[in-house]
Amino acid sequence: MNSFFAKMNTLRNQILFVFIIVMVIVLLIVSFLTFKTVSSLLQNNAEAQIQQVAVEASGRFDSLYEQINMVSKLVITNDNTQKILLRKFYDNPVSYNDRQKLKGIVYTLMGNADGISSFELYTNMLERILPLDDTPLSMRIPNEWVAKANEAKGQLVWIGEDPNDHNYFLAIRRTNLIDYYYTNGGYLLVSIDRSYFQFANQRLVNGTRPYSILLGEDNTPIISNYNGSLEEVLNSKESTVTLDNTDYIMTKQKSSETGWTVVILTPVSALMVGSNALKIGIVFSGLIGLGIFVICSVLLSTMITKPINRLTKTMQQASEGSLTMNPGFSAVSEINELNSTYNQLVKETNHLIKMVYQKEITRSHSELKALQAQINPHFLFNALDALHWSLEDNGQGELAEHVVAMSNLFRYTITKPSDDDWVFIKDEIQHIKDYMEIMKMRFGDRLNCHISLSPEWDYVRIPKLLIQPLVENAILHGAGNKIGDCTITVTVEPTRNEEFLRISVRDDGPGIEEQKLADIISSMEKGGVQSGFGKGMAISNVYKRLQLYYQEGERNLLTIESKINQGTLISFEIPIHGGRENVC
Repeated sequence: MNSFFAKMNTLRNQILFVFIIVMVIVLLIVSFLTFKTVSSLLQNNAEAQIQQVAVEASGRFDSLYEQINMVSKLVITNDNTQKILLRKFYDNPVSYNDRQKLKGIVYTLMGNADGISSFELYTNMLERILPLDDTPLSMRIPNEWVAKANEAKGQLVWIGEDPNDHNYFLAIRRTNLIDYYYTNGGYLLVSIDRSYFQFANQRLVNGTRPYSILLGEDNTPIISNYNGSLEEVLNSKESTVTLDNTDYIMTKQKSSETGWTVVILTPVSALMVGSNALKIGIVFSGLIGLGIFVICSVLLSTMITKPINRLTKTMQQASEGSLTMNPGFSAVSEINELNSTYNQLVKETNHLIKMVYQKEITRSHSELKALQAQINPHFLFNALDALHWSLEDNGQGELAEHVVAMSNLFRYTITKPSDDDWVFIKDEIQHIKDYMEIMKMRFGDRLNCHISLSPEWDYVRIPKLLIQPLVENAILHGAGNKIGDCTITVTVEPTRNEEFLRISVRDDGPGIEEQKLADIISSMEKGGVQSGFGKGMAISNVYKRLQLYYQEGERNLLTIESKINQGTLISFEIPIHGGRENVC
């Protein structure tokens, strides 16, 4: 025995023995620390993953809720819906064909949204419009939800489970009449499939089922796969609860959009899945880790760099002027996204190049047509000048002056596309004088015109032909409908606010009846072409142009005052500094 120990008690064996002991101790320490660290990491990752699942589920429900909100908003703001509800608001009948047409529109909108089972439209008196029966809203839901919809002022109000069918949820929103100061016009009841709000991946883990619960704003369950009492879950302040003698990790995620809360209960045992496999993996990891690392590194580097090199070559070709798409495919989603983005960029760039080319062709054609169109005005002006000099030579000076006025009138109104649409007030007044000269050929000396314009306002810029249509109206409906002399007065004067001018056109004609005047003003403000004043083109045109050319809030309202046998006054106010001169 002593001889054996003498042979083993060498420096080589001692070093080997010490190295073995040290290696064993190091392996034990590393294995223990690795196991504890990785186990803790696995648990933390599992909890983080559960939290992420809750966040994603909450986001998904927010998205679904927003989709319902947007589609229902499209229904209540639809023009046909607004018209029918406005008609019912005034107790006017709605035909079956109108309801059938609205039904088709609603079904079309509903077809673009998943999960919505039906839309039910009611009047503000709770009478049903859609579907085509007479069931009142009070038979569908309690009146308290109608009151909540009124408090929400058009926002979507979640009701919950349909009392008549547990397979559906209900939501309601008030329909405001856009053209009647957002007055309550009715209600839209939305029916949603219960399956629309189901949780995903509710499978067993180690023989224990995780629970997923969706709570409303008042903590009432909307969707839940747990059949027991939720009181312990709702009242618990801890992250761990015990249900049916099983410990669960509780994760909550409340939505700031809907106020709903997603609660996920995961068995604690599920977080420790893989611990045994982890122990075995630690033993073999020291032996095969390096080989796996080398192999994986080679494969991973090849998988990443190959598609990048291919995309780089394609982009180099693009820099040389050849915009071609890259058909490459990679197993890495980020690389695919980069490739897809580049292909989309190439597609849009090629499209833009084509569009620019087509625009250049179109512009060239437009310029050619514009040059050709210049021939006609020049021909007209030359012909009028020739007629003027011919009348002068024949001693018909008065008629020649009428021709000059007509030539000036045409020259003012016929403009090229590049001409400015804004003129000085003095130019507009001169145009009115030329127009009055022409009108005197028809009415003679019984037509008089007085124009009041201070020289300091001569160079205020206004839209072209803004006053002349009102003068034309005054002549046609004043002098044209009156026996005897008629006087047209055009006045340009400052208001109390020195930054505004008031322009008024007055005639002493027969005036307008009160009811007819009310119809003219109503039609003008609603944007109708027919205003009841002749064909209504002049007043409607001036009113619309005032709205377009001047900023909202500026005093550009067109006012009409008239009394029978006393004449008519039309006036409006404009800012001295001008309006929006770039309106197309």
